[in-house]
Amino acid sequence: MTAIKRKIINDPVYGFITINHPLIFAIIAHPYYQRLRRIQQMAMANMVYPGAVHTRLHHSLGAYHLMHNAVAELRAKGIEITEDEETAVKAAILLHDIGHGPFSHALEHTLVSGVRHEQLSLQIMNLMNEEMGGQLTLAIQIFTDQYPKPFLHQLISGQLDVDRMDYLSRDSFFSGVSEGVIGYDRILKMLVVHEGQLMVEEKGIYSVEKFLVARRQMYWQVYLHKTALAAEKMLVKILERVRSIYTREDTALKTYSALDFFLGDFNGAMDTAAIEKFCSLDDHDVMHAIKRWSHHPDRILSLLCTRLLNRQLYKSRIQAEPFEAAYLKEKEAQAIQQFGIDPADCHYLCFTGEASNTMYQTRDERINILFKDGTVTDISRIDNALINQNLSSPVKKFYICLLT
Repeated sequence: MTAIKRKIINDPVYGFITINHPLIFAIIAHPYYQRLRRIQQMAMANMVYPGAVHTRLHHSLGAYHLMHNAVAELRAKGIEITEDEETAVKAAILLHDIGHGPFSHALEHTLVSGVRHEQLSLQIMNLMNEEMGGQLTLAIQIFTDQYPKPFLHQLISGQLDVDRMDYLSRDSFFSGVSEGVIGYDRILKMLVVHEGQLMVEEKGIYSVEKFLVARRQMYWQVYLHKTALAAEKMLVKILERVRSIYTREDTALKTYSALDFFLGDFNGAMDTAAIEKFCSLDDHDVMHAIKRWSHHPDRILSLLCTRLLNRQLYKSRIQAEPFEAAYLKEKEAQAIQQFGIDPADCHYLCFTGEASNTMYQTRDERINILFKDGTVTDISRIDNALINQNLSSPVKKFYICLLT
């Protein structure tokens, strides 16, 4: 009898994570997956929280572990999940973020315009499926919600999925921000399937409320922190500037990586060749480029790159109301005078924008509570719930970034 290959990974958040299936080993060993080691989960948040240097690979393995626990809990409640379905849903959660590019969400629409990371994840999964002789077909069906058990897809992508449970727990742990701590273990214990849909038992209401509130607090305190936002916007503005001045003849702009393709010749079509180039990129390529560009003769580009490398970021402010046009004009005039730049280039040094955070979106997904009498109610409609219609509406804030 052949012994089953088994590996234990020591995770700082959950302890030991067990890998024990050939397909899971094959996914983890794949170069596209290993690239996630070189992509930071929280982009530039380490400019504010120095400990927030964990990677997409950390998060992916954590979500896999929570998926393993969720499947075990649902099976214990009599929900039929076959061995093939278990392997497929674990494969899907391992690969759910495979389409993230350098610095994750910070550059999501800058390197590849108009394409969400979920779309890229699916394309990469399809490529890997061809390489693996169709072993990911069921995982892809679950990932795209084409499988007749919708609760499996909801475990991967929903208001209460294991992806969100892990990133809140993990980002809280590595940033040291306790507001993100959630009772993920209790939420998993409270999960149930009713008429094919993922729901939460009645006694899990308060754990879900804590989860939703923690998510909102983490957004304003960590993900949309004004300094982290300033650093990420500086990163975006650097790439925008490179694109605007890019010529093939300018050797000082060349990075000798796939970044050159996406900043120059890329026509917007994510075909197989473009996907392969994309999968060769990570945070190190971008930081290497920024170090090169800090010596570029273009004044704006070298200024932004040098400032980012030395953490001399935009001064930023966030407020509830839009900034007055006169105030923006005044700040633009200051930047033009201080740095002696063309007014047409002022938007690289002074600009406004808006950020929004929604704790609970009823438009796309629902968190349904299953009561003992068999009735089902959306959590936002429960009388004694902390989450109500006011809290499920988006909160929009406005920011200004200014180089001084």
